Amino acid sequence: MAKTQNSHPASAASPEAYRSIIEGRSDDPFAVLGPHGSGKDRTVTAFDPGAASLAAVVGGTSHPLEPVEGAAGLFSGPVPEGDYTLRGTGAGGETWDVEDPYRFGPVMGEMDEYLLGEGTHQRIWQVLGAHVMEHEGERGTHFAIWAPSARRVSVVGEFNAWDGRRAQMRRRGSTGVWEIFLPGIGEGAAYKYEILGAEGQLQPLKADPVGFGSEHPPQTSSIVRDITGYGWHDQDWMDSREGRNGRSAPISVYEAHLGSWKRIAEEGNRPLSYKEAAEQLVDYVHDMGFTHIELMPVSEHPFDGSWGYQPVGLFAPTIRHGPPHEFRDLVDAAHRKGLGMILDWVPGHFPSDKHGLERFDGTALYEHADPREGFHQDWNTLIYNYGRIEVCNFLVSNALYWLEEYHVDGLRVDAVASMLYRDYSRAEGEWVPNKDGGRENYEAIAMLQKMNTMTYGETEGVMTVAEESTSYPGVSAPVHTGGLGFGYKWNMGWMNDTLSYMAKDPLYRKHHHHQMTFGLHYAFSENFILPISHDEVVHGKGSMLTKMPGNEAEKLANLRAYYGFMWGHPGKKLLFMGNEFAQPTEWNHNAQLDWETAAKPQHDGIRRLVRDLNTLYRAEPSLHARDCEEDGFQWIEANDADHSTFAWVRRNFDASPEVVVVSNFTPVEHPEYRVGLPAAGKWREAMNTDAGVYGGGNRGNMGGVTATSGEWQGQPASATMVLPPLSTVILVREG
Repeated sequence: MAKTQNSHPASAASPEAYRSIIEGRSDDPFAVLGPHGSGKDRTVTAFDPGAASLAAVVGGTSHPLEPVEGAAGLFSGPVPEGDYTLRGTGAGGETWDVEDPYRFGPVMGEMDEYLLGEGTHQRIWQVLGAHVMEHEGERGTHFAIWAPSARRVSVVGEFNAWDGRRAQMRRRGSTGVWEIFLPGIGEGAAYKYEILGAEGQLQPLKADPVGFGSEHPPQTSSIVRDITGYGWHDQDWMDSREGRNGRSAPISVYEAHLGSWKRIAEEGNRPLSYKEAAEQLVDYVHDMGFTHIELMPVSEHPFDGSWGYQPVGLFAPTIRHGPPHEFRDLVDAAHRKGLGMILDWVPGHFPSDKHGLERFDGTALYEHADPREGFHQDWNTLIYNYGRIEVCNFLVSNALYWLEEYHVDGLRVDAVASMLYRDYSRAEGEWVPNKDGGRENYEAIAMLQKMNTMTYGETEGVMTVAEESTSYPGVSAPVHTGGLGFGYKWNMGWMNDTLSYMAKDPLYRKHHHHQMTFGLHYAFSENFILPISHDEVVHGKGSMLTKMPGNEAEKLANLRAYYGFMWGHPGKKLLFMGNEFAQPTEWNHNAQLDWETAAKPQHDGIRRLVRDLNTLYRAEPSLHARDCEEDGFQWIEANDADHSTFAWVRRNFDASPEVVVVSNFTPVEHPEYRVGLPAAGKWREAMNTDAGVYGGGNRGNMGGVTATSGEWQGQPASATMVLPPLSTVILVREG
């Protein structure tokens, strides 16, 4: 079958055009190389700097090509119609056969070209990057990259001796996109892009911004990965997940860092693979009663110490745990166990590693040129130019990529506050105001709104979550009402206030009573998740256990009471790994969790408590259905500062049994504590954090209390109960 011919006439190129090829600075190599003309007038020009002679082989017949005078490595000559391969002969007589990439036509279609040029292609990963395919009858890989200011772009790898002259790419009009199909290149090939900048300067070799795989760090090449053809087994989950991610669903998230959850000591202390995590991590989280796993960033990143928050390969699951299909195995396994999968996503900044996005084509392409806009002082990283439509589209498309290609159920967006404000962590004069003279970053806001609109509009049943630490309004409000459009927001204020309170000696807690109640003044202004995340157990902050005051037993009791308070409080839940068994030391990303300590009775008691809290939270609609609605919450006792006690009621939409939560944050038992209740009758003691099975003193109410009519604490009934020291008791109305 005749192949697409280059559209240039069959005349000899100019000496300058030949020089641009052999010097590796051609922006139109197809004008010189490959077949030109047709019939008897067809000629082939090819470049092979290692060849002493070169021939085109058609149907088994060799047609020698003549060396081009003054252009070493270039050969040209008449070649009859038909497919051909190139046969080179070296100075020592050795021969090799190769396909000529310049005999193949473009892969990108006109619509892709138009949408990429316009910056509105919703799924850029389907066009850009490295795609294994069959093109014009040959298997190979299509490479495409956006580098609008480049003078020349080449694909380099071992397959062409990392020689940027050998695979100079085709520029696609004014789109800024370059492409080439390389026959014979397939899964597993390492590659980078060699880019000649606008001023003719050679850039450091660049990894593929839309590459699907990478080498193991510290190596930095991209790897060709065929991400098509995975056989999913999670259709039941995908059909039902909308009801599992919504505001009325029980959502309890286990945040994990794959590199340090567990390690294989006998194999060099390596972390688990995706396939191992698909069994061990998934089974553990399922047994613990959580509803979702949240993984700290899995996008490829060069530095382990960044925990993934300085990504270079936004489209590549890190090879540290396996190739892309094995990451799919992990997601698929979670879904088959009834667990959602949330990924941390980092559109707020990127590192300045030379193989990454920094000055990608010799210009500030992905980042701002002005460091007052384009440099993060806190993290020594670069900031995306959200106002550039192609960069905005790159990020939005990446969000959609994880949801569609990997069936991920949600994205938790890191450091949103740093994106929203131009003066974030900057002194006066170190930032550039917006067009109205203010501090809001309109372009970042628009990108986040577009991302949320796109992800919710294109993929059913997903969630997006903002880590946003300011009082920016409407983070989880719909975009059409002026909000950012996130599904949920981390409640950082609640976390800071309550942990500050818990760190205090119980003797002084009465002076800070409001820290535990203040969060209810704004608890329903957003769709909140209560986060006890990795940020609370690193950088000298200590572990959750060491934050608690008192001796070891008191620390454990404080933590148990706090977890009961948290699970009874309005808002979805998030707990970082290790906190579920009260790991005594700070999290260390270079080591696995302290599983030996986890097996000790007191720590196993905390683990049992968290599992039972999750079970209760999921079983009782009144504890989760109105997490985000004010009508689902009512204070019973919010002002008993002298005794550091708190009591409230949680309600569902319908006549489901109410749930009452009572917390005592002093080391003093109240053997006859009278609490107001919404109805007379029997109330089951569904949770008591002082139970012996959790490591407590086993002081309680023999399974429940009986309320009698009579107004107390604003409720129509009341009961006298045992309220153990440093405890939370949860009562559920029976009947």
